[in-house]
Amino acid sequence: MIKVIALVGSLRKESYNLALAKYIEQAHKDKLDVEIVDLNLPLFNEDIEATPSPEVTTFMKKIATADAFLFVTPEYNHSVSGVLKNAIDWASRGKSLHKKPALIMGASPGATGAARAQTHLRQILDTTVTYVLPANEVFVSAAHTKISEGILHDEGTKKFIDSTVSEFVAWYQRIN
Repeated sequence: MIKVIALVGSLRKESYNLALAKYIEQAHKDKLDVEIVDLNLPLFNEDIEATPSPEVTTFMKKIATADAFLFVTPEYNHSVSGVLKNAIDWASRGKSLHKKPALIMGASPGATGAARAQTHLRQILDTTVTYVLPANEVFVSAAHTKISEGILHDEGTKKFIDSTVSEFVAWYQRIN
């Protein structure tokens, strides 16, 4: 069983991206132990790093337990959300992301399905030496037609995500 910490870059209750993480958590519980962590954290600030808030302390303890990461990002102004970037900034202060496998994906109502955000996310994770699954990209476009009331219902998207998760598990086993 692979312990996967999911970082979802949206705080919205019925976020399309949260729906993707929840789908993986439920559909793949036979091989992945997915924990979606709260990213409602104070902005990273070196002045408070030595005495972090309880939210940051809890976040850092949880991410330290990860065998791997799932990053699910919306696209805000052609990039990742500030919420996700802030969480990565906090996480990068330890070794939790360092040399850990990661799967990234994203959903948006637009036609590109968070593709530009994922490009930026790959650049960010390169600096933390996080090993992102290569050559597998999950861009869920027109998310509002595939996800409703916080649930992914599009069978084609589910099938594609299932295939990508299988690739991730096989890749994880090869590199570990």
